[in-house]
Amino acid sequence: MEKIHLIRSFSKYSIPLFAFILVVLPGLTYSAPGLDALTVTTGPDGEQNWTVTIQAMVLMTVITMLPSMLLMMTSFTRIIIVLAIVRQATGLMQAPPAQVLVGLGIFMTMFIMAPVFDRMYVDGFKPYLDEQIGIKTAVERASIPLHEFMLAQTREKDLTMFSEIAKKGPYNSPEDVPFTVLIPSFVTSELKTAFTIGFLIFIPFLIIDLVVASVLMSMGMMMLSPLIVSMPFKLMLFVLVDGWSMIMGTLASSYYI
Repeated sequence: MEKIHLIRSFSKYSIPLFAFILVVLPGLTYSAPGLDALTVTTGPDGEQNWTVTIQAMVLMTVITMLPSMLLMMTSFTRIIIVLAIVRQATGLMQAPPAQVLVGLGIFMTMFIMAPVFDRMYVDGFKPYLDEQIGIKTAVERASIPLHEFMLAQTREKDLTMFSEIAKKGPYNSPEDVPFTVLIPSFVTSELKTAFTIGFLIFIPFLIIDLVVASVLMSMGMMMLSPLIVSMPFKLMLFVLVDGWSMIMGTLASSYYI
């Protein structure tokens, strides 16, 4: 009986309480001028400061774009293409595995891009973390070293082509080139450079294949695949000349010339 009485009492007062919430809650919601977590304030120097919530949203968006930025705005593209061509030239389709090549490409990229990342941190992110500048100024300062690196590796022909396609330019200085034009120009130049290096690496292995194929043909062993016979010779040549050191040194020095 006591439980039934409680249920009836709750039913009696729940409907008026629910109606009161529906009437009062919208008024409380719309009476606030805005959410404090999503505001942008202007400082004395005219720079806009974002709240922590907006900064967190921007940070999460940047994190989702990191893989694309790693592929398109660093030395990773050139490195991974050259390593893939080397594996193809040696005739070893599964050695080293793709995971090893990607890992090697990432750490080589970190080695090559270390001076650029250091400048980005010192010029942009460190003053921002010390609350000396705003996030907009930090992003602008941090983008300068990356812009200079990409521009130094970009061919003028590719830059001119994409500028004409976008109907932008001519630019008064290299610093005026926007990232929307610089990124595709940089990627196109990296692809051309990577295939040029890969072609030079491929020539010695191709000569070995031709020699082995000619010898087998002269001996009448036409049913024997030249790739099976030439693979040990290509591996021996690659090991004797210390091929991995030469390739890694060539890739690293190609950015520091």
